[in-house]
Parts: sequence; C-alpha cells; structure tokens
Amino acid sequence: MDVIDAWDGRKACVLQQAFRMTQEAFADHLGVSVRTVGKWHAEPGAEPLPHMQQILDTAYEKAAASVRQRFHLLLRPAPSAMSAQALRVAIAIVTRGDEVLLVCRRGSDSLTWQFPAGVVKPGATPAMVAVAETHTETGVRCTVRERLGSRIHPITGVIAEYHACEYLMGEAANLDPLENADVAWVPISALPRFIPTDSIYPPILEALA
Repeated sequence: MDVIDAWDGRKACVLQQAFRMTQEAFADHLGVSVRTVGKWHAEPGAEPLPHMQQILDTAYEKAAASVRQRFHLLLRPAPSAMSAQALRVAIAIVTRGDEVLLVCRRGSDSLTWQFPAGVVKPGATPAMVAVAETHTETGVRCTVRERLGSRIHPITGVIAEYHACEYLMGEAANLDPLENADVAWVPISALPRFIPTDSIYPPILEALA
C-alpha cells in the first residue's frame, strides 16, 4: 500500500472523489464537519492539523483497494496539465548611458509606459525573449547583463522575469504600432514620471541606481 506522506486540501478532496461521496457523506464518513470538508475545497494548498492528518490516513488505509487505486489515478495530473506552462513574461530593462528604454503600451482604455517585454513560449528562455522582443518592438539590439529576478506581477498575475540589458546598437522606433503608441529613451532620473516608483520591481531600481 502506498503511504501518503502529507495531506493537503487537494488530496483530501481527491480522496472524497475516490470514495464517490458528496461533501456531506464524506464528512460523515470521516466523522468531521461538512464545514471542514468545504474548507479543503476552498483552500486546496492548506495542510490539515495533525489529528486531521491521522483521520485521513485511517480513511485511506481502511478504504477498499479500488478506492485507493482510483485515488492515485485521480491524483495524477492530466497529460494536458503536465505539459502546460504557466504564463511567463520576459521583461528587458535596457540602458544606454543614463537612459532607459520604454514602450508606451495601448490598453483597452488607456496608454501606459512599460519596459519592453514578451511572452516566454515553450522551448524559449526568458533571456532570449527579452532580447528578441526588444528588437522586434523597438529595433534596438541589446544583450542581457544579468537576471534581476522574478515575481508574480501584481497587476497581471503572470510570472514576470526581469533582465538588466545593455544597449548594443540600433535606433529606437515603434515597430509594433498595433500594440504600442510610442517608444522612447527616457532619462533614468525621470523614470518616476513615466512609471510610478511603487509599481517598479525593487531590484530594477537598485540596478538603475
């Protein structure tokens, strides 16, 4: 019999599915409240308390072989989920002397100044995308100097990968007029006039200081 090293909300819900029970029936089977089972559904990443881990262990160990087999089949991610890639965006902070390169994005109802960026597709690396998208959008060729880090973007929710880049050659021009309204070299000292400082990833500010 396979041993479950630790239960979380998701595994508990999968066990419920394996038993083919409603939340009410599963709660009754475990001897817990329906509210507890509901919490597992609402917070799949949360770990139950130790005594609840033991209750789930007991329910799993006493389950019929068919239930345990179904549990492990359901627990396995679907093929599409295994091959899917979380949406990542590579962002280039390109500097030339005391200037930084910005693009003015067209939104649904507004324009915003941002650093050049592009979606990282399967098979590509963020550094490659940062360089390629900068050239595609602006005509500027650059090279990655260092990776500044990554975060879940506070506005878009995507994984944002940031790279400090050095200018190599090329005149800045708006080569993607459908997505951008303008492209400009901006004095680093004037950056807060274009992008609010509190929305800029802190390592970017450190790299530009």
